Amino acid sequence: MRSDSPTPAAPPRALGGPLRSSEPVRAAPVPSAAAALLEEAADLLVVHLDFAAALHACERARRALADGAPAEQPAGTSSEVKCSLCVVGIQALAEMNRWREVLSWVLQYYQVPEELPPRVLELCVLLYSKMQEPGAMLEVVSAWLQDPDNQGLPEYRALAELHLQRVLLPLGCLSEAEELVVGSAAFSDEQRLDALQAISTARQQQGHQCSGSEEAQKLNQQGSFSHKFLSLLLLLRRLWDFAVSHFFSLPFKKSLLAALILCLLVARFDPASPASLPFLYKLAQLFHRIREAVFPPLGQLPIHD
Repeated sequence: MRSDSPTPAAPPRALGGPLRSSEPVRAAPVPSAAAALLEEAADLLVVHLDFAAALHACERARRALADGAPAEQPAGTSSEVKCSLCVVGIQALAEMNRWREVLSWVLQYYQVPEELPPRVLELCVLLYSKMQEPGAMLEVVSAWLQDPDNQGLPEYRALAELHLQRVLLPLGCLSEAEELVVGSAAFSDEQRLDALQAISTARQQQGHQCSGSEEAQKLNQQGSFSHKFLSLLLLLRRLWDFAVSHFFSLPFKKSLLAALILCLLVARFDPASPASLPFLYKLAQLFHRIREAVFPPLGQLPIHD
């Protein structure tokens, strides 16, 4: 005989999946204040695209979870509601370009990184990796992976691989990557071999970059030294050209007279004395040779009327 009692409504989608045919029909629990705020936040995020209002609803739900009595929060739903609120809040912050606040905002729900749900941690790693700041998640994910309670979760292997590919390798933390791959039982033999090969490739690339930077620095130093040396030679050449051009621009007689006076002053002798005649004779011969070397003979000079 058909029962007159009304069929109970299905639970909200955020709190669980649809009923299977083998499951008995149970009365749906009365939604808590946090669950109602979760539905409101999801509606504001997806339908109305009001990201600030969705984030505000998530914050109100967090306070409701913290202040609510256990009787008002059905067993098994509080953790799911909290995780879903974090997912909505992460999306709202990212849409408002406030992605740098995601990690600190999520830790308001979960005071320590070890308590973060795998789904929330995965979203944070993907977000910061996409924004090219994986270093913000380095300590958080390392602490989560080292927690013994998390090592038995089925999502542990996927998060370890994600941490390796999106955080450790981009940051160049190759020693930490080797410790994770070798010391963790989450990797199979094939996965461990592939990971070690990727680490070896990254180390070779890092070595090539270091050697290339050192060679470039040496070349820059050599180029700087060569440039300074050439500049010094050019300066000396200009000084020499200036001195020679200035010297030969003077009349020849004046040059001879200046050289003779200079010699007399340096030697400090009397040109009228008989002892100075050999010296003056030699000096005159020297000037005569200099004149023949610098100037052509008189016969070769053009004659002007």
